[in-house]
Amino acid sequence: MLITDGLYLKPSKSTRVLAILEALTRDSSLSQFELGKRLNLSGAMVNQYLKHLQENGLVEFLPVNGKSYRYTLTDQGRQSRREMFSDYSSETVRLYTTIKDFVLERLSPLMAEGKTRLALFGASETCEVVLSALRETDFQIMILLDNDPRKQGQLFNGHVVSAPHVMDQVDCDAVVITSFGKQAEIYEQLKPYSEKRGFQIVRF
Repeated sequence: MLITDGLYLKPSKSTRVLAILEALTRDSSLSQFELGKRLNLSGAMVNQYLKHLQENGLVEFLPVNGKSYRYTLTDQGRQSRREMFSDYSSETVRLYTTIKDFVLERLSPLMAEGKTRLALFGASETCEVVLSALRETDFQIMILLDNDPRKQGQLFNGHVVSAPHVMDQVDCDAVVITSFGKQAEIYEQLKPYSEKRGFQIVRF
């Protein structure tokens, strides 16, 4: 799924064109309304993009009945989609690498102090990035925590997810909060454990 909305990563015209081509590759029977709903675009904007794609030979309008069309990619459209997706993927990989570098930079003071035993709090997409960043380092993941009972007891990237109360029995040097959306809330939740057990709390 492409990122077609966001506060900091604003979709460009190219992103929206690629998103439309991707959606039509998966389902050519989508109406303009359905395309707009799926891609967070107005009906007028979808109509404008489709006309542009048709004029440039990337999409064909095939009538289904007197009232609706199927939007099918031409050979040129399929080739364009492949090239655009390759460029998009390259940019995404560079962004992913930048985030991993940020994680390592943020945790480097712990490494310098010899604090390598970590607990991660938040079994989320952010946690996946952190785990990937730490894979080639000397950091040890002692435990993975999450407040969601549905995740507890389940495997997440090779680690069993535990409830936060087990922190009373875990020896670690620091707990890294890997849930960007609830940093302050989790920090307050961890403070009593930190004061009792003497570990550091790290927020991004």
